Amino acid sequence: MTRRLHLNAFLMNTGHHEASWRLPESDPYAHVSLAHYVNLARTAERGTFDSLFLADGPQLWSNLAQRPAGALEPLTLLTALATATEHIGLIATASTSYNSPYNLARKFASLDILSGGRAGWNIVTTAGAEAARNFGLDAEPAHAERYARAAEFVDVALKLWDSWEDDAILADKAAGVWGDDARIHPPRHKGTYFSVEGALNVPRTPQGYPLLVQAGSSTDGKVFAARYAEAVFTAQQTIEDARSFYADIKSRTRLAGRDPEHLKVLPGIVPVIGSTEAEARAAEQVLEDHIVHTHGVRRLEDLLRLEPGTLDLDGPLPDDLPPESAIEGAKSRYTLIVELARRESLTVRQLIGRLGGGRGHLTFTGTPEQVADQIETWFTRGAADGFNIMPPVLPSGLESFVDHVIPILRERGLLRTAYGPRQTLRERYGLPRPRNQYVTDAPEPVQAPEPDPAPAPAGATAALTRI
Repeated sequence: MTRRLHLNAFLMNTGHHEASWRLPESDPYAHVSLAHYVNLARTAERGTFDSLFLADGPQLWSNLAQRPAGALEPLTLLTALATATEHIGLIATASTSYNSPYNLARKFASLDILSGGRAGWNIVTTAGAEAARNFGLDAEPAHAERYARAAEFVDVALKLWDSWEDDAILADKAAGVWGDDARIHPPRHKGTYFSVEGALNVPRTPQGYPLLVQAGSSTDGKVFAARYAEAVFTAQQTIEDARSFYADIKSRTRLAGRDPEHLKVLPGIVPVIGSTEAEARAAEQVLEDHIVHTHGVRRLEDLLRLEPGTLDLDGPLPDDLPPESAIEGAKSRYTLIVELARRESLTVRQLIGRLGGGRGHLTFTGTPEQVADQIETWFTRGAADGFNIMPPVLPSGLESFVDHVIPILRERGLLRTAYGPRQTLRERYGLPRPRNQYVTDAPEPVQAPEPDPAPAPAGATAALTRI
C-alpha cells in the first residue's frame, strides 16, 4: 500500500497570522462564530483532511489590543462540528495540569461516541504563570513535575476508558438484564497526583479511546510522546532539524516497545499561496505590514523572560539570554526561536515578522506547486508523516490550500482523492483499536488501512484567488 500523507487542519479564529484580523475580508468576531467554524470544517472535509485541531489554554491569551483573544471551549465546539461533518477527525487540546482525569475522560468518551469514533486528545501540560494563578497556584509547576503528572493523568484516563468491556451492555429484554457488572472494572487508582476509585459512567467508545496527540518537543516531551502519543505536532524551521527530530522520536518510540509506524509526526506549516511567486510575496508583505510591532516586542520579551524595554526593535537579540535549562515554560519553542534569530542574524523587527505567521512554525510562501513541492520533499525525505496545515488567514487561506494545493498532492499520488468507507480517526491513521487492558483474550485485530478510492478525473483547476 502506497504511503499517504496525513493532513490536519489547525483552525485559529481569523487565521494564524497575528495581523489576519485586520484584513478587509476578516471578521473580528469569527472566534466566537459557530457558522465560521462549520464553514472551515466543511472546507477541510472537502479537502479530505484527516482531522481538525483546536488549540486551547486555561488563560486569556495575549492582550486584547493585539488580536482576537479568548476562544470557545474546544470539546464543546467540536461536538457541534461533529453534527456538521461526516468523516473528519476532531482533535481538542486539554491540559493535564488543570483538569481531573475522571471528568476529562468522560468528556472525550462522549465526543468519541457522538462523533462515531472521530475524537482525538492533544495532551498538553500547560506552561505559564497566568494559567497557574487561575487555579490557585502562585507559579507554574516545574517542567519535569508537569510531565510526571501528565503521565499519571493519561494512565488513569486509559484505565477509565477501559473500565467498561466492549460487551458489558447485554440489553437482554427477555431476561430483564441490561448489563453485566462483572465486565465493569473500577480503576481504584491511588497515585502521586490522583486518587480515582470508580468506573467511568460512559461505555467504551468506538475507538476504544481517542487518538492521543502530543505537541511538546523538549526532552521530557519526547519521552512522553514515545510512551503515549499516536501523533506528534511539532515546530521545525529546517528540513535538517525536522529529519533529526523525526529519527529521534521514531527511535524513542521503538525503544519504548511500540511500533514507530503507530506514531505520526506532523510538523506545522503556514502556507502563503499566490498564483505566482510574486503574488504570494505580495500577500505575505500585506500581512507583515499590518503587524503592530509594539505588541510583538511585548510578546517576545515575555517568551524570552526579559524585562520590559530590554529589546531594541532594530537590533539583534541580546547575547546573554537565559539558557534553555533555566526555562520552565515552553522549552523547545524558546530554543527554536533563539536559534532562528542567531542562525539568520535577524533583528528583533525581522524576528517578529517571521514569528507573526506561525509563532515558530515554518512559514512557506509560493505558488501551489511550490507549496506541494515543499510538503512532498519533507514527506519523502524522512522529515514528516504529514503536516499540521496552519492557514495564515481564514477562511481564504484554507480555501486556497484545498482548491489549489490538494489537487496537486492528489495528482502526485500523495493524498486520497476521497474518503473511503466510514472509518474512525484511529483507523484512518492505520492504527489498531486498543485492546482493553482488563481483558485477557486474544488481542483485537489491526484494522486494514483505508483503501484508495478511484482516481479523480483529470481537469483544469479553477483560477487562483489571492489570500
